[in-house]
Amino acid sequence: MTQNKPNIALLLGDPAGIGPELISKLLNDDMTKKANIVIIGEKQVFENGNNITGISHKVDIVENFDEIDFNQSNRFLLDISKGKNHKYKLAAPSKESGESVLEALNLALTLAKDKKIDAINFAPMNKTSLKLGGNKHSDELQLMAEKLEVKSFCCEFNVIDNFWTARVTSHIPIKEVAQHIKKENIMKPIKLINAVMELNGIKKPRIAIQALNPHAEFGTEEQDEIIPAIEEAKKLGYNVDGPLPCDTSFIVAYKNKNHDCMVGMYHDALQSGLKAFGFDRGVTVQGGLTVPVTTTAHGSAFAIAGKNEANLDPILNSFKIALSMAENKNKSIN
Repeated sequence: MTQNKPNIALLLGDPAGIGPELISKLLNDDMTKKANIVIIGEKQVFENGNNITGISHKVDIVENFDEIDFNQSNRFLLDISKGKNHKYKLAAPSKESGESVLEALNLALTLAKDKKIDAINFAPMNKTSLKLGGNKHSDELQLMAEKLEVKSFCCEFNVIDNFWTARVTSHIPIKEVAQHIKKENIMKPIKLINAVMELNGIKKPRIAIQALNPHAEFGTEEQDEIIPAIEEAKKLGYNVDGPLPCDTSFIVAYKNKNHDCMVGMYHDALQSGLKAFGFDRGVTVQGGLTVPVTTTAHGSAFAIAGKNEANLDPILNSFKIALSMAENKNKSIN
C-alpha cells in the first residue's frame, strides 16, 4: 500500500541539541504521510525527543533495514543502539554525540548507495561534536561526497521561500576569494543549481549572478571572469542575469521576485542577505550528490535544547524539499 511513496531517511541530529525534538514535531505533521519514513538513530534519543515535545508516535522498531516491510507500515525506527544506553548531556558537544551522528549518517548514505533510500532529511548536527567523533572533513557535504563516491562538483544550496542560492567559494578566508573567481568556477554552480531546481519542479529557473566587487565595478573580476561566464551560460541556454551588485541583489532577486535563485561569489555575500530575510525559515540542500539530502539552515541550538521551543518550520520546509526532489527523481527514472 505504500510502495509508490519515496523512502525518506530522517536523522535525529545531535542528541544534545534540538534535533530529536524537531523530528518528534515533524512526525506529527501530515506532510510526512506522503513518504515511507525510516528514522535512523538510537531508540533512547528518539524517545527523549518525544518526551520533550509530549508527542507519542507509533513506529515499528527494527535493527536491520531488511526487516522493514512498507506494505505493513510506513514508519520505522532503525535503531542503531546495539545495546548501549548512553545518556547524552543536553546542550554540550561530545565525542559520543559525534560518533552517534556519524554512525546514523554513514548508515543512511550506505542505504542510499544501495537504492534503498530515496532522500535523506537530517536534523541539525553540531560541528564540534562531529569533529570530536572522528569527522576529518571541514563540513558535512565533503563527508557525504566521499561516502557516496562523488567526484564531480558539489555545492551547498541555501533556500528560503523556494528562493535558492549557490556559491562559487565557501569556507575559505576572504583574502583568497578573488583568486578563485574564474569563468570555469562560476559555470559549475550555475549548471548545478539549474539542474537541482529543475529536479525540484522549477523548469528553466531564472538565475541571478552576484558581482564580487562594490557596485560591480571596483575591480576587474566582473569584466574578466563573471560577465564572460554569464555570456557563456546564456549561449548554453541557461536563463541567467547579472552581475548584480551584492548590496541590492536580494532586493532585486528575492524581494522583488525577479529571479528564482542566485549564484554568489563568496559565503557572506549570500548568507547575510539570506539570513536577514528568512533565518527562521531557511533550508540547506547538499547539491551535487547522488541522493537528495536536506536539513535546516540553523544549527543544533544548544541554548534552547530540551525546552520544546524549537521552531518546526525549517525542518518541515527541508522535508518538503527532500520529498519533492525524491518524487521528481523517481518520476524521471520511471
